[in-house]
Amino acid sequence: MLRVYAATGAIAIAALLGATWYVTSGDGDKFAQCRASAVGTGVASIGGPFELIDETGKQVTDTDVITKPTLLYFGYTFCPDVCPLDNARNAAALRLLQERGYDAQAVFISVDPERDTPEQLADFTSYMHDDMIGLTGTPEQVKAASQAYKTYYRKQEPEEGQEEYYLMDHSTFTYLVLPQTGFLEFFKRDETPEGMADRVGCFIDASKE
Repeated sequence: MLRVYAATGAIAIAALLGATWYVTSGDGDKFAQCRASAVGTGVASIGGPFELIDETGKQVTDTDVITKPTLLYFGYTFCPDVCPLDNARNAAALRLLQERGYDAQAVFISVDPERDTPEQLADFTSYMHDDMIGLTGTPEQVKAASQAYKTYYRKQEPEEGQEEYYLMDHSTFTYLVLPQTGFLEFFKRDETPEGMADRVGCFIDASKE
């Protein structure tokens, strides 16, 4: 069921973004060799400032959090299969990057602030990877962060008597963000850890040229 919801969200957000979804690839793009593909013209308007709450309960901004190459994902800890699988894949890609000598991290932003407390996120991310940071916030803060990254999420109506077990409809892209550059690329669910690590490493190397 959730896979259908997630796919629906992905389709909805892709349609919303249209030609702005990809960063232009070409002679003026030093990251062109790292991209899977490129469509449209102009730079994608994805990413930007946010203010959220970290796993310790501290208020943080995007500049506090994104201090190194980051794999960024929006999801929620009660997600029965999509989020655990995607973040396990991200964690595996991160381990490969670190084994290759890259200083990188992962960030998990909850779209379910009603249930995802800092403590809940700490349990989830520590299980995935020591260098994965969980972020939550007020509904308004989460909405602002989601809008910055053009993601989609919506609370599903639970069955009667099962109100606490509601699911979230959400998009499932993983974003690559660099501190000085911002958003560079996104990865779909079918990307392998090895493929992600190869492409992220390419972006990191190109950013130093």
